[in-house]
Amino acid sequence: MTIVPILVLALGTFAFRFGGTLLRDRITLSQRVRDLLATGAVVLLVALIATSALAKGHGFAGWALPAGVAVGGLLAWRKAPFVVVVIAAAATTALIRLAGVA
Repeated sequence: MTIVPILVLALGTFAFRFGGTLLRDRITLSQRVRDLLATGAVVLLVALIATSALAKGHGFAGWALPAGVAVGGLLAWRKAPFVVVVIAAAATTALIRLAGVA
C-alpha cells in the first residue's frame, strides 16, 4: 500500500520539473526576484547544514560533528576537490572523537 504515496510524490516531482521547463520562456522574473530566490536557496542550505551538524535526535550532537562540518565547509569554500573535502571532514570528526571529545 506504500506504493501509492511514492507514485504520487514521484508524479508531483516530475510535474514541478516539467512545469518549470515549460514556463521558463513564458515568465520573466525581475533581477530582484532572482536575487531573492538565490538568497533563499542559500539560507535553506545553511539551515539544513546547521540542523544536521548541531542536532542528533533531541539533543546536541557534540563538538566533533560541527567541527568536521566546519572543516568541510571551509575547504569547499576554498574550492578544494570534493574528495578532499569529504575525507578531511570525516578525518576531523574521527580524530576529535578519538581524542575523547564527543
